[in-house]
Amino acid sequence: MRLAFMGTPDFAVPSLAELIASGHEVVAAYSQPPRPKGRGQKLTPSPVHAFAETMGLPVFTPASMKAPDAIETFRSLDLDAACVVAYGQILRPEVLEAPRLGCFNLHGSLLPRWRGAAPIQRAIMAGDRRTGVQIMRMSEGLDEGPILLSEVMDIRPDDTAATLSERMAHVGAGLWPRVLAAIERGGVEGVPQTGEPTYARKITPAEARIDWSRPAVEVDAHIRGLSPFPGAWFEASGPQGPVRVKALMSQLVVGAGSPGEVLDDRLTVACGEGAVRLVRVQREGKAAQSPEEMLRGFPLPAGTRLS
Repeated sequence: MRLAFMGTPDFAVPSLAELIASGHEVVAAYSQPPRPKGRGQKLTPSPVHAFAETMGLPVFTPASMKAPDAIETFRSLDLDAACVVAYGQILRPEVLEAPRLGCFNLHGSLLPRWRGAAPIQRAIMAGDRRTGVQIMRMSEGLDEGPILLSEVMDIRPDDTAATLSERMAHVGAGLWPRVLAAIERGGVEGVPQTGEPTYARKITPAEARIDWSRPAVEVDAHIRGLSPFPGAWFEASGPQGPVRVKALMSQLVVGAGSPGEVLDDRLTVACGEGAVRLVRVQREGKAAQSPEEMLRGFPLPAGTRLS
């Protein structure tokens, strides 16, 4: 089939690789425009953009797929289908209808649960025990199209957004050859979504702050769901004043105290119910490290209260 691929983050790269390896004619890749990155704020292409270039594909990075010239360029590709994975732009009906067979999206949840921008993070933060990857036929509504193929996956107790995303990316990539073969044969119609939808709104910096008054199971899920980015954080008092510290990994442990109280020299922190032990942290301006490494240069003795 003659395809265009539309995606931006690391999560989308395995799908593009699978489509190329399975013998389809991928004639173009679409991705979000390069963004400033790092201390020098150098314009940096997205992971999909960089990978597509290494594979010799032409890459389009329109600021908006709503622009008439972007729509016309897309139409001129004369596509059988478009495969979309975390592209980051809403596609107008003129775009969805341009390919002969339509546009299809790989989504990281079991729809209609967690429609929207951050389904993997929200599933972990909510304490969900399972999730999945699904390919749907795209419609004008947000993640509302009929489901063509699904793979259910467990969320492990030690999963972070990063580890779960990596597994889901590879499992989801493996669905594309099966779906496209069925679409080409005309043998798949899709199953309408059923049930009450929930929405995975974009993570805001303010909600990344840890609330130690919540039960430990919720604090642990909050930390893992936001790791590594943007990173759940708390403030601790240092010699120069308050310092922001990201908690990148935690585990549930037995313990009790006032919410936010450090209980030992291993950075066990009391919550509203129970306690969590922080096992990977990152002090502001520093590299990620173990709590033992951080505490050698930034002591937080038992009894310290974290904001």
